[in-house]
Amino acid sequence: MQSRKGGGFSFVMRYIYGPVSSRRLGVSLGISLTPHKTCPFDCVYCQLGATTDKTLERSAYVPSADIIAEVRAWLDANPGRIKGLSYITLSGAGEPTLHTEISALISGIKKMSSVPVAVITNSCLMVDAQVRKELLQADLIVPSLDAASDEVFARIDRPLPGTRVEEIIEGLVGLRKEYHGKIWLEIMLVKGYNDDIRHIRKLKEAVERINPDQVHLNSPVRSTAEKNIGPVDEAKLKQIAEMLGDKAQII
Repeated sequence: MQSRKGGGFSFVMRYIYGPVSSRRLGVSLGISLTPHKTCPFDCVYCQLGATTDKTLERSAYVPSADIIAEVRAWLDANPGRIKGLSYITLSGAGEPTLHTEISALISGIKKMSSVPVAVITNSCLMVDAQVRKELLQADLIVPSLDAASDEVFARIDRPLPGTRVEEIIEGLVGLRKEYHGKIWLEIMLVKGYNDDIRHIRKLKEAVERINPDQVHLNSPVRSTAEKNIGPVDEAKLKQIAEMLGDKAQII
């Protein structure tokens, strides 16, 4: 959608947000591929609030042509800001891999710009070889893994019934074998949920199997979907980082 303003054009963006700055991705132009909070998980720590459409159903949730048009419009309107972008990131207010045309979107964006494309995912659909294949053109994949046991997984990520964390781990192992770009694995650590040292040892085993390029440790500092969700204290975060090895860093 566009409107005339001040003798030129200003664009009302429906799917693009930012650019936003973060320690993890630098300056990133974000793109949301689903309606707000369409996701297979309902994580207790989510800063966007409770999941309103909890689903594993893949669909073209928002029109790909409209997304591509918005990206093109933003790039055309902001030539001076493009050089400052570290990534164009597919993420937003839901799980991006639910969009059935994510491969075409990655390809289309890369044809318009030399800015690297990143995908942030909760990893749930990494169990599907077709979904993994659709992400192969991305320059960076940032999957998350908050648990290494189904008990902890159910408490912290609250997935759809029948979702097994071991299958997700196997999917991430498969992604590492098939994908030749960068993988930065994110672990959100929540006090009293997944920070028990015995559980961290299990996470370490999973991380070693997945073999990401980097491991990013995070802990909630903003508002969360559930009340009384607290961050892990700094000393314990450092202990966990040391346990997980040289690739681990606190974000």
